[in-house]
Order: sequence, then C-alpha cells, then structure tokens
Amino acid sequence: MKLAIVSAYPPSKVTLNEYAYHLVKNLSAKEELNEIVILTDVKPSQSLLEFKESTCVVTAVQCWTFNSYHNFFSIMKTIQKVKPDLVFFNLQFMKFGDKKIAAGMGLLLPLACKIINIPSLVLLHNILEQVDLKTAGFTKNKLWKNVFNFIGTCLTKSILASDLVAVTIGKYVDILEKKYKTNNVALIPHGTFEISNTLEMQQDGEVFRILTFGKFGTYKKVEVLIEALIAIRKKVPIKIELIIAGTDNPNVPGYLESVQTTYAHVEGLFFPGYIEEENVASLFMNSSVVVLPYTGTTGSSGVLHQAAGYGKVIVLPDLGDFSLLMKEEGYVGAYFEPENYLSLADALEKLIKDKQYRETIAHINYKASKALSMADISNWYIVHFQNILLKNKAS
Repeated sequence: MKLAIVSAYPPSKVTLNEYAYHLVKNLSAKEELNEIVILTDVKPSQSLLEFKESTCVVTAVQCWTFNSYHNFFSIMKTIQKVKPDLVFFNLQFMKFGDKKIAAGMGLLLPLACKIINIPSLVLLHNILEQVDLKTAGFTKNKLWKNVFNFIGTCLTKSILASDLVAVTIGKYVDILEKKYKTNNVALIPHGTFEISNTLEMQQDGEVFRILTFGKFGTYKKVEVLIEALIAIRKKVPIKIELIIAGTDNPNVPGYLESVQTTYAHVEGLFFPGYIEEENVASLFMNSSVVVLPYTGTTGSSGVLHQAAGYGKVIVLPDLGDFSLLMKEEGYVGAYFEPENYLSLADALEKLIKDKQYRETIAHINYKASKALSMADISNWYIVHFQNILLKNKAS
C-alpha cells in the first residue's frame, strides 16, 4: 500500500508536526505499507525520514505553506502526481493557517479527494462544536461567532466527505454522528509518542522542576503558573524551577517575550523556546511534574500523552474534555481550578510534600501509557486503511 500523509512534519513549527513524526515512525514498520509520502510544509532532513524499524520507503514532498491561499491547489496537484492508494489527513481547524480563508480552504481537501475518487482518512484532533472561539483566539464578537460556527459546520461537512474521520475523544463521535447524521466517524485514541524503558523517579534533595510545553498565548497561558510558583515558594523550602518550553501561538506573537519582561524579577524561570524532536525526551525526563495551564480545550493533548509516556505526574485544570480523556484512557491527574493560581499552588504543594502520592500517580500514568502506545494505535489505522480500500474496490 502506498500512503500519502498530509501534515506538518519536523522541523516545521506548525501544529501537529510531532504527532505526524511519531505516526510515520510507527507506520513505517508495518509490513502492509511499502511506501509513505509525507506532503509537508517544510522539507525535513534525511535523518527525520530514517527509522531503525522501518520496512518501507519514506519520502517527503514540500508542497504547502502556512497561511498560503494556494495550499488547496498545490496539495491536490501533488496528491494526483504521487498517486497514493490512500491519503491520510492529520488535521485540526487551524492546520493550514491562522488566516481564516487559508485555514478553511485547506479543510476542503477531503471533499476534493472524494470527488476525484481518491480514498482518504482524516484524523481530526478537534471539532468546532467543542472549541470556545474566544479562548482559542478566533473571535470575541458574538456576531462573528455565529458566522464562524456556520462556516465551521460547512467545513466539517467537507471533512466528513472522507471515507473515515477518526477522533480521539469518545464524546466527539456522539456529537458528530448526532449533528451531521453520519456513520463514518470512529474513535481512535491519541496514543503515546514515546514510552521510556524505565520509570525514573525523582530522588530526595533534587531540584523540583516544573515543566509546561506548547504554543502559548490564547487558551494556554503561563501567568497562572508563574503566580503559583511565587506562592509555593513562600511555603516550601525546596528549590523549584519552572521551564516554559515552546513558542507563541501564531495568533499572539510576542506573548512569551512579554511574559519574560513582566516576570524578569522571578528567579528560576527558563524559556528554552522551540524544542527539537531529539531533545524532547530529555526535557520530559528531567522534569518532576508537567503542568497544562489551559483556560479551555481544543481536543486531545499531545503534551498530556507525552508526559504520561515518561511517567510524569500531570497537573491540569478540571475541564470537560480533559476529564473525559483522562477517564477514557486510564490516566490520573492532579487537578486545579482553571485560571486560579492559588488552586494550582495547592495542587503543586501537595505533590511536592507527598512523594508517595506523586509516585503513585506517576506509576498509574506510565502503566496507562503503555496500553496506548503509538505502535498499537498505528495497527488500528492499518486495519481502517485496509477496510477503506476494500470498500472502495467493491463499490
């Protein structure tokens, strides 16, 4: 089978690039595939296309640009040139740009594939029905919210033209089936990128290192975490560091720089910026806990799954989608009230003081992550690929 994957891919900084990397890494080891072609925005180096366990040819074609109005045409042209047996779209609503037209045009691709009879599967990481347009940085205006909801409904219908749409949260299946009267939506868990060979627990006397990781500025804001750090230091004598790894959300350029300026007086804050793929493991392994300082959710969280795979305690807001995801996949977290730094400080203080509590959560998350490895999830995709091709062949 020849598979084309439309996605950002490292060293791209566009969202979902890490997911594509780990998906390709695991799919390349499946004997059912003989070739994978990644249709990406930034051409990766050769080392990012070579995997130890790979049994098929992996190549990449750079054929689109974030925020370009030509992406729809350049990607479709490339798909027709590559002639894959099936196209896999790794999508969320702002995948192809933060400009509304550029983003929307890219989401018409599954419908275009359907029209010219190219089988496809879409992995949809978020659905508009569960996105708070205000916190996600789309709009605060009520009229424009209605406009975006209408456009989002039309774009979702285009996405649902694909042979199968996979979502990572069970609730999303119910919402899409009920609203759009469709039966081509399936639950496929997010999967854990990397699972460490051993669970390494922090030793007494070490620095307690808090990590947060992502694209910040809209519904991911770090002020609450810094304020919580300041509050904790007044109660706990242990040395605490805070690593804020990642970049600005494209909708909020300059956000992290302004945070650094505002909190320049706070010791132990580190802003390493964008983390290259080869450095992600050490970033997580050297942390004590991982905090998700979110004010809302837009789907499943890759950072959550990464933290679990490295046996880390996850500290997260008690929000609907997060709570559902944690229960569905067997993870345990330390919860706090969204945007409440004192609540976050209390959650962190308990973890710092109670080593047994911290280690119990870490073991549960590590065990749960092993049951949802990306290697297993890629097997699910292979089965769906085969079923799609059989149905298309029979029709």
